[in-house]
Amino acid sequence: MQTFNVHEAKTQLSRLIALAGQGEPFVIAKAGKPLVKVTAINSPNGAQRSRLGFMKGTMTVPEDFDRMGGDALAQLFAGGME
Repeated sequence: MQTFNVHEAKTQLSRLIALAGQGEPFVIAKAGKPLVKVTAINSPNGAQRSRLGFMKGTMTVPEDFDRMGGDALAQLFAGGME
């Protein structure tokens, strides 16, 4: 990801907006420290990127997952586990 200082961002704003619009986010720094990250609103690289399903295929869920611990839960609701 490219970084531009505030002066560069001011003088090249149109070009940088076009860059972000093409899906290339960039950082504006002040005194050498990152200050803001600029991304297009509809960019998949932006903060709005969907994380749903990001672990798909990395684990398996047992068939009885919804029944796991059922006896212990029933005991807790019936008055606790002594």
